[in-house]
Amino acid sequence: MAYDLFLAERVRSILNSHPDLTEMKMFGGVAFCLRGNMACGVHDNRLIVRVGAGRHAAAMAEPYAGPFDITGRPMAGWVMVGAQGCASPEDLARWAQMGVDFALTLPPKT
Repeated sequence: MAYDLFLAERVRSILNSHPDLTEMKMFGGVAFCLRGNMACGVHDNRLIVRVGAGRHAAAMAEPYAGPFDITGRPMAGWVMVGAQGCASPEDLARWAQMGVDFALTLPPKT
């Protein structure tokens, strides 16, 4: 299954004001990176958000959030948000901002 292009466009429209935004194909979907660090992405019809270890437990407690596990090995500090969890513009913006907040704490990649 191809990734949800409409969800990717919604994320893109939220993040497009960031001057350091780049996109790359990753995980069979698309990743949105700031200064070379992934903030969030789209895989199938779900949103991937990199929240970091400090916010992982709280993010996992959110409705429709689950582990980021596409290989059989969940990644700590990352969550996948089901379509229902990011259906509203406000929810999608909130999740995307979590990813942005974490990505901007990391040193730039060259």
